Amino acid sequence: MPSRGAEAFRPAGSSPSTLAGAVTRGFLALNARGRAGGDAVTVIVLFLPPALFLFTLFVALPIGEAAWYSVYNWNGYGSPTQFIGWRNYELLFANNAFRIALTNNVLIILVSLAVQLPLAMAMALLLSERIPATAVFRLIFFLPYILAEVAAGLIWRFVYDGDYGLFAKLAELLGLPAPYVLADPDTAMYAILAVIVWKYFGFHMMLYIAGLQQIDPNLYEAARIDGASGWQVFRRITLPLLGPTVRLSVFFSILGSFQLFDLIMPLTKGGPSDSTQTMVTYLYTYGMARMRIGFGSAIGVVLFCICVVFAFGYKRTLMRHD
Repeated sequence: MPSRGAEAFRPAGSSPSTLAGAVTRGFLALNARGRAGGDAVTVIVLFLPPALFLFTLFVALPIGEAAWYSVYNWNGYGSPTQFIGWRNYELLFANNAFRIALTNNVLIILVSLAVQLPLAMAMALLLSERIPATAVFRLIFFLPYILAEVAAGLIWRFVYDGDYGLFAKLAELLGLPAPYVLADPDTAMYAILAVIVWKYFGFHMMLYIAGLQQIDPNLYEAARIDGASGWQVFRRITLPLLGPTVRLSVFFSILGSFQLFDLIMPLTKGGPSDSTQTMVTYLYTYGMARMRIGFGSAIGVVLFCICVVFAFGYKRTLMRHD
């Protein structure tokens, strides 16, 4: 029986030249893949260490230091030496102003989800069509978001001013007493909520517009041909396909609500009587401004834990497929 050698492994119907070409192409593909892998390693070696160094220096180390300072009674001068354990956390949870701040953060989240995001969705549906006037209205509604938070706070502080502001002039025209909404603990937080909705709904509107423009128009045309109503089109086509954008918008809204600070400080500074405190303004007022760095660090640790638990839990449950 004659020996067949390499021909025993040649696929049926293939010539030696075809087999040699396939082998050559395989080696070239492996070589290209190796070069691509080498390029990826080069990019990692060049860019990862600087980014890792900056992240460690400006994020990881401050977080670790805050956790360390939180178990000391320290005013920020010298080295912390007066170890008090969990005392700062006990004082924090027993403080009524902290409970008000946490309640206000929850209230901001509820208003953002119930008012701000539906308003942004409605405006996005109105302005998603590519007609000439929509670009102007998009710019108008997006401008408040571009405006710096401190500048926006100062503008609205003047609007709410009970002596010289816009509200005062309107009350004078209507023959009503001068409204001091920011000086009244019963109305100050609601005035701030209105500013928050005005300031940030344009950002979410632009997110929704970008998501709407990714939906295939043929789906809408087919639904109209089938006789679907506007509400059915929105519920069956628009909302499901816009789901990833909505979930991202909710994520940004909740995290941003926990971090709200520089819009409130020029308006009320957390007053009157701590009625408009949020977690971050409470940290600044009761920790940094009063030189209670250990206590302020405890507030920061609690806020960090809340944000981390929410971020990872939200992404693992609602955004795991996005």
